[in-house]
Amino acid sequence: MANRPELHRTHHIGWLRAAVLGANDGAISTASLVVGVAAANSSQSSILVAGLAGLVAGALAMAAGEYVSVSSQADTEKADLRRELQEHDEDPEAELHELAAIYRARGLSPELAIAVAEQLTKADALGAHAREELGIVESQTARPLQAAITSAAMFSVGAVVPLTAAWTSPAKLLMPLTISTTLVVLLILGALAARVGGASPWIGAFRVASWGAVAMAVTAGVGRLFHIAM
Repeated sequence: MANRPELHRTHHIGWLRAAVLGANDGAISTASLVVGVAAANSSQSSILVAGLAGLVAGALAMAAGEYVSVSSQADTEKADLRRELQEHDEDPEAELHELAAIYRARGLSPELAIAVAEQLTKADALGAHAREELGIVESQTARPLQAAITSAAMFSVGAVVPLTAAWTSPAKLLMPLTISTTLVVLLILGALAARVGGASPWIGAFRVASWGAVAMAVTAGVGRLFHIAM
């Protein structure tokens, strides 16, 4: 019987987190900015300029934030691996028994635990300790540049939705059309992200859309409070 390839959802974690975070943030923050400025009785051109500036600034901020954050994670992983390699070079026997102890704690017999540890150490000692002792898995390792590019790109994609709605809407319908369009997109994004991650699409959709609605409501309130015509 042929082996079937198994697709695990953890393989999506690296890019999925950055993509979902970027798209959601782009849609919510830009829509909130547009709605807030519109609530202050600003002109449509001023609203679009503010939204476009928010898109550019937000995309760059997302890229920088993700790069710095994931780089810190990558630096920590590399430091741990260097230390682990040094410990193996200094006392390989102790590292072997440390690995065997991990397998004994998971339920293997002492004989089988040491046999497994020896085999994995011969094949890839550092890789075995990275997985079992440090919890570093290849499919989930930090990739700063990938996270930065994905976040910036997806932020821009998300931000285009409210900007397009504001650009194409009549002035009197700008706010309701921007809000409704953004909420629909947030529902889709939330459901899609939950589906890919193996969770309930309904819960994911509600979770994302509800926070977007709160953000737009608050910024609209701020805009009406100041009521500044630009």
